[in-house]
Amino acid sequence: MILFPAIDLKQGQCVRLRLGEMASATVYNEDPAAQARAFEEEGFEWLHVVDLDGAFAGESRNRAAVEAILKATRNPVQLGGGIRSLAHIEAWLDKGLARVILGTVAVRDPGLVKEACRAFPGRIAVGIDARGGKVAVEGWAEASELGAIELARKFEGAGVAAIVYTDIDRDGVLAGINWDATIDMAEAVSIPVIASGGLASMADIVRMTMPDARRLEGAISGRALYDGRIDAREALTVLREAKERTS
Repeated sequence: MILFPAIDLKQGQCVRLRLGEMASATVYNEDPAAQARAFEEEGFEWLHVVDLDGAFAGESRNRAAVEAILKATRNPVQLGGGIRSLAHIEAWLDKGLARVILGTVAVRDPGLVKEACRAFPGRIAVGIDARGGKVAVEGWAEASELGAIELARKFEGAGVAAIVYTDIDRDGVLAGINWDATIDMAEAVSIPVIASGGLASMADIVRMTMPDARRLEGAISGRALYDGRIDAREALTVLREAKERTS
């Protein structure tokens, strides 16, 4: 079970949004590379990065900040936001990303996702962001009638490395992860699922160790880490000890 610390980028700064609204951004660090180093020093083994401006624009907008992060940490980095073409995917992977996360394009052009999985095995994740179980796209600005599980099932057998499932109504408000919907997603597909949106406290960390949650690859934490509601070392210790008990 992996705890992924999140760096969300807006205009080159490390921010957190509330309910995905760009106007509600809170700046937590003006130096995302320094934040990436800090997470590594705290013991995290992965990093989750989102180019928020890119998600809305449909193209990378925080390239310099992402490249600085890649130079600053030895941890594998996954990136989402505005990645919409095979050439764009390849360019980012060549820069050292462990994997890219495809969101809007997974709805608009699922064939591209499958092509990318064939071209870059193990390095393509799909981001599924949902309100009320329905998928939202274009940086959460547009709703669709497509069900989250329905979309996930389109990629069964395609070689997708992981699904990052975000409950938008929980994102950035510290309401706790929507465990029911997330575990339903994990049980509906064979693709590993990462929980995102709302992780609020050590109670959520402990919940990650419960038997029904063990099928998840992990969970993403943002605001709770930045606000100090979760102690990084304590959280990582809980997850490590749970892993040792079940291995």
